[in-house]
Amino acid sequence: MKTIPLGQTDIQVSQLCLGSMTWGTQTSEAGGHAQMDMALEAGINFIDTAEAYPVNPMNKENAGKTEAIIGNWFEARGNRDQVVLATKCAGAGNYIRDGEEISGRVIHEAIDGSLKRLKTDYIDLYQLHWPNRGSYMFRQNWTYDPSKQDKAKTRTHMEDVLGALQKEVERGRIRAFGLSNESAWGTCQWLDVAEKMGGPRVETIQNEYSLMCRMYDTDLGELGHNEQITLLAFSPLATGLLTGKYQGGAVPEGSRASIGPTLGGRMSERALPGAQVYLDVAEKHGLDPVHMSLAFCNQRPFPVSPIFGATTSEQLKHIIDGKDLVLSQEVLEDLDAANRSFPMPY
Repeated sequence: MKTIPLGQTDIQVSQLCLGSMTWGTQTSEAGGHAQMDMALEAGINFIDTAEAYPVNPMNKENAGKTEAIIGNWFEARGNRDQVVLATKCAGAGNYIRDGEEISGRVIHEAIDGSLKRLKTDYIDLYQLHWPNRGSYMFRQNWTYDPSKQDKAKTRTHMEDVLGALQKEVERGRIRAFGLSNESAWGTCQWLDVAEKMGGPRVETIQNEYSLMCRMYDTDLGELGHNEQITLLAFSPLATGLLTGKYQGGAVPEGSRASIGPTLGGRMSERALPGAQVYLDVAEKHGLDPVHMSLAFCNQRPFPVSPIFGATTSEQLKHIIDGKDLVLSQEVLEDLDAANRSFPMPY
């Protein structure tokens, strides 16, 4: 398994990252533990979670369960030092703190809670789950309006949060800082404020990215390359669309679509035809579409670690089987042609 650094840090992670957002709802605690065992055995040492997880559904009753599942695994296995652990602080509207926005005060409280549930005394990568000022992710790009944002207020907020994060770095409770669902402008502001005040530098950004969602390719891709910020690409299989399992209107039992039919707004009238153009490329070249989709992310011209999720151990084994695939130039050209023929299918 190839390893890469997180941003400019000396933290080395497997290029593939194991996502955990279904552990506690679709996936049982025993299932989550089995997946972490399998992943570590395969050389995947990077696990991503969040205080707000699990999802499907995400609600107050479930919030925090996924971190607790991981904490119980650490306690049972005694292997905390073998894992690079990433978690996130939830923003406005969260179920952990009754919707309170992220602030310096909240950072300390949130880390207290995560460390307790995770049964550890440090977090390798601590991320902000979404910006206070709003985000264009999750299909909000179609109507995104930044005109009511206040730059001075935003930078004051960043100073407050970075000050709190720096204290946590000094205490040894976090090793690195990352963003999620952020824009190029927002990331640049975080970098600038950190440089001016000496706070922790942004090392990663966790945004949606896949063959079917390529908004990161331009401004953020350039920023990621030049500033050495690693993209942690969530939904690299487009919530299952790129597996082909939903083609023809199929809804497999236990799948994400069986719980949320819109797949978080992705299941538009163009989604299945859009997925098909990539499935056709995989068939043409004799490739598994899951392996092809993850390999595509790994070969982008900017630092990236795709975060994949697996509801079952069988799905995880299938992903692991293709972990070392490298796509040929011919395949990459066909994938680019497919993107031009069917851009932004949801």
